[in-house]
Amino acid sequence: MTFKIYFQPDQTMTPRRENTKSIYVEADSEAAARQMVEQHTEYNIEYVELLDKKALDYEKQSPDFKLTTF
Repeated sequence: MTFKIYFQPDQTMTPRRENTKSIYVEADSEAAARQMVEQHTEYNIEYVELLDKKALDYEKQSPDFKLTTF
């Protein structure tokens, strides 16, 4: 399954919408996706979204789309 992870790049600062970024990861569950990102980054995770087929196809149209591997 593909998940879109919304995060703040720095855990020490107060979250701001303008600073929210996202990455895409493959994982078996939402918990596994969250754990993977927490183990390999210092990101402050805001939200983990499971992408269904239509949403994934839409995201793939973006030139910035790429799966993150750790």
